[in-house]
Amino acid sequence: MTRVCALLLLLASTFFATGPARADDPRLVPDVSSRAIDIQYSFTGEELLLFGAILYPGQRLPDDRADIVVVLKGPVRPIVLREKKRVAGIWVNANSIRLRTSPGFYAIGSSRPIDQLVDERTAAIFELGLTNLSMSPTGFSEAAKLERFENGLIDLYRRLGLFYENPAAVEISEGVLYRARIPVPARVPVGTYRAETFLISKGRVLAVASRNVEIRKAGFERFVALAAQRHGFLYGLAAVALSLLLGYAASAAFKRR
Repeated sequence: MTRVCALLLLLASTFFATGPARADDPRLVPDVSSRAIDIQYSFTGEELLLFGAILYPGQRLPDDRADIVVVLKGPVRPIVLREKKRVAGIWVNANSIRLRTSPGFYAIGSSRPIDQLVDERTAAIFELGLTNLSMSPTGFSEAAKLERFENGLIDLYRRLGLFYENPAAVEISEGVLYRARIPVPARVPVGTYRAETFLISKGRVLAVASRNVEIRKAGFERFVALAAQRHGFLYGLAAVALSLLLGYAASAAFKRR
């Protein structure tokens, strides 16, 4: 019953944030430069292009400027964060917290800074911006503790290139065509990603559209990953045997010298 109430509350919040759909609201026609990205041994990262068009009713451009926000997000998974503390000169794990819906990658680009487009409530509902990510902590956590852990995760993922924010990434041409380039780092996790586009005007989200992007391992890396998942026991034996073989070969080479 509690989950149903929470779902209804979320739907109501989303409805009032976007407002009722109107016949004169524009539509989005989005696309991405690649629906699938293959990760091989030589993969050093890629740049994904999100582009599309804004379709206005009657092909009439409004006098008020509309803005675009693009988000590339995924895969969402639970994660345990641990805080290290120095005890007697040794760093040990102290406090910890578990987040149920932490994205492995999150990138957002916009035509203007988010705080100039929507209010804090709307940004939180649509998770626009790193500070508005809803990671759903399990159990009760103090607000200060939760904020400290989330800020630490955001800072770490920023440095790894897994969290990205650019308030000037989206270019809008002639009021109807838009494009944005999102960098995808080499260490990006595999999985299904969602590329979302938001059309915003006067603090209101007029339209939302999305496309899926699959990031997957290919070649020998894919073979190893599938072998580890489907045949874990045999994969472990093969890894041990290979380690012993390499160790024996290295020992024999040193003895000859």
